[in-house]
Amino acid sequence: MTRPFFALFALCTAAVVFSGPARADIALKDDTGQEVRLKAPAKRIIALAPHIAESLYAAGAGAQLVGTVDYSDYPPEAKKVPRVGGYSRVDLESVAALKPDLVLAWESGNNMTQVNKLKALGLTVYVFQPNTMENVADQLERLGQLAGTEAVAKPAAERFRQRLEALRKANAGKPKVRTFYQIWKTPLMTVGGPQIISDAIKLCGGDNVFGHLGKMAPTVSVEAVLEADPEAIVATGMGDAKPEWLSDWDKWTKMTAVKRNNLFHINPDIMQRHTPRILDGAEKLCAHLDTARAHRPSK
Repeated sequence: MTRPFFALFALCTAAVVFSGPARADIALKDDTGQEVRLKAPAKRIIALAPHIAESLYAAGAGAQLVGTVDYSDYPPEAKKVPRVGGYSRVDLESVAALKPDLVLAWESGNNMTQVNKLKALGLTVYVFQPNTMENVADQLERLGQLAGTEAVAKPAAERFRQRLEALRKANAGKPKVRTFYQIWKTPLMTVGGPQIISDAIKLCGGDNVFGHLGKMAPTVSVEAVLEADPEAIVATGMGDAKPEWLSDWDKWTKMTAVKRNNLFHINPDIMQRHTPRILDGAEKLCAHLDTARAHRPSK
């Protein structure tokens, strides 16, 4: 850390210490269980993950976003926001230079050592970890509270919940589809039980073949996938284009997903970001699993 940078935070910290106690108007626990207090709604916000930046806009607080990370590209306005590094490695000095009154972090995606350094420097940090579809609506509401945009955030959350419930009812009682969700080729990565995509698979009447794994994004072997023998494989790549590695499974002709032509793909932007758009991804996922059911041989 440079001397001017350290001096700046020493002065800021001293100001907080000697200004005396003040009653915060906003007090919310984050997803790590820490209480975060603000004297007033945040006006200068930094989002350390693309999905948090996107959700800020959905919660009506896009105008308060003064910094974000690489790949924050939705809505289009987010592309114009200054960058403070990538979600896995943040430039601490860039964050400080933007003088935020609130930093929003992602527990499983950000480098938490760096996040803790931001806290140590006196910055107010709120950490999110949305692991279920319902958590997306909760996140919208909390963003509205933190930013003072509840008039937009609450209706947005309610619309999300209504649409989620409609999707849940539409898929209730359908026969289970054993599903392998592939997020990368080398290493071969999937989603474990705690990951929000596992919740989406369940919502669609699917059964994540690696849902018993406790990691968010575990690495698995080809042999493990073959042994699990999924009825459907869903892969994501870059954008809407079918990922080239999806065709790699074609040589395993005895696997049920290959025999029945159940190899599908979804744009990761609408499936792997914890934002309202995840319902667009879930609808596509549910449609793919319906296709897999239709491909079952007649009895």
